[in-house]
Amino acid sequence: MLHADTPSKRRTGILLGSLATISFAVLDTAGKWLSTHIPLIEIVWLRFAIAAVIALIVVLPKTQMQEFRNETFKIQFIRALMMIAMTVLNFAGLKYLQLAQANAILFSSPIIIALISSVFLKEKLSINIWIAILSGFFGVLVILDPFGTSFHPAMFFILGHATIFALFNLLTRKMAASSSPDVTIVYSTVLPTIILLPIVIPQWQTPTEWVDFVIFFITGLFGFFGHYLLANAYRFAKPTTISPFFYQQILYMIFLGWLIFGQIPQMNVLFGAVIVVSCGLYLLFKENGRDKNETS
Repeated sequence: MLHADTPSKRRTGILLGSLATISFAVLDTAGKWLSTHIPLIEIVWLRFAIAAVIALIVVLPKTQMQEFRNETFKIQFIRALMMIAMTVLNFAGLKYLQLAQANAILFSSPIIIALISSVFLKEKLSINIWIAILSGFFGVLVILDPFGTSFHPAMFFILGHATIFALFNLLTRKMAASSSPDVTIVYSTVLPTIILLPIVIPQWQTPTEWVDFVIFFITGLFGFFGHYLLANAYRFAKPTTISPFFYQQILYMIFLGWLIFGQIPQMNVLFGAVIVVSCGLYLLFKENGRDKNETS
């Protein structure tokens, strides 16, 4: 069950969501570092496998089996497949792109959610929202720079990630009211580990450097923390309350990109990010206003 909507609970949800953005920034940085010399499928599998071990040790002992029986396995399985697809696309894109560049493209997900709501859920959108959607996609084009020197085909991996992430958020929000975060994090780590195992075994290459094992552990640890914190955040506050704080992640990405890889985002990335973030915040503001009207 969701907690009552109080200022204290909202602050808790915002804090948990903010900590999740830090976890995801560290996860992406570690994944990018590994992608330079480790096969992609191996990175993805170990990210889930290590997170699964952590989840089974930390979460499973305090979770009753009845909670697993109450869950809809089909929805959890679909969610696990989406997590696999997002992780593969994300790490594949990060291999070639700057952290801030990839993160800025991913911020188009609220814009994609609005578009999905209009086209597939038949929600009527005002002219202002349509202007925000079109402006947001213009910002994405600025980041992509399709006819410039900064364009790279790997950007389409991140666009694919953003699209699946939008659907993933819609599903997660639907599940938040009734699903236990503990059960969800177990399913979200164990299922991808099992699904990917037959694929990763034939391609396995044992890392030779000790630092690789450390970075692999970081991907699993922060992958676990990121999704666990996010699942709990949605139980304390509405997504429209928490979502605007996700945009702070680009600051962490810029800092880590500079610190670890010596990368400075180009002006088109920063300018496009400002447009995308502004449009995303406007859409979240309008959605929050609609939620308040529906509950008043």
